[in-house]
Amino acid sequence: MGTRDVILDAAAAMMAEHGLANVTTRQIARAAGFTEAALYKHFANKAELIVAVIRERSAGAGELMAALDLEPGTGDLAERLAQVARAAIGFYRTGFPMLASMFADPATFAAHKDELRAQGMGPHKLNEALAAYLRAEQRHGRVRPDVDADAAAGLLLGACFQHAFLGHMDSPGHRDGDADAAPFVHALIAGLG
Repeated sequence: MGTRDVILDAAAAMMAEHGLANVTTRQIARAAGFTEAALYKHFANKAELIVAVIRERSAGAGELMAALDLEPGTGDLAERLAQVARAAIGFYRTGFPMLASMFADPATFAAHKDELRAQGMGPHKLNEALAAYLRAEQRHGRVRPDVDADAAAGLLLGACFQHAFLGHMDSPGHRDGDADAAPFVHALIAGLG
């Protein structure tokens, strides 16, 4: 592994354990076995490092992007949406411990948002990808033409987000597991089909 990969692994481990607002680039560099100067040879700032960790080291990010890369008009629509929901729950579940502390640090939060914008990324991209898929399914006649694809995408991903959050809160009656995506999808399909 190269220096960049070692730094990404150390950053992901530290942010998962302590939250990103509670970890400095100096601590990450030290945990990786490098100087802070070596870290800055690969990442312009902490915000760029955070985005790289989310994109490249966040458990579930790759699975979610793969789940959103769907071929419209093929396969079982409910199963495809369940695949997206399972991946979203996994992505949100692993992201909470890492990202939650960012909201308590306005400077880190602002820098993170700026870096996402600079790279053309952001949480809205998930909604956009799912909405685009649903619009394509409308053209194939598998989703009613009067369905608001943006709202449907928001409903499914929002339910997944809340499900992951409730899992961290140990909420009474919360079920956790792959089967938990099915009720969200069945409720959505009833409105789509």
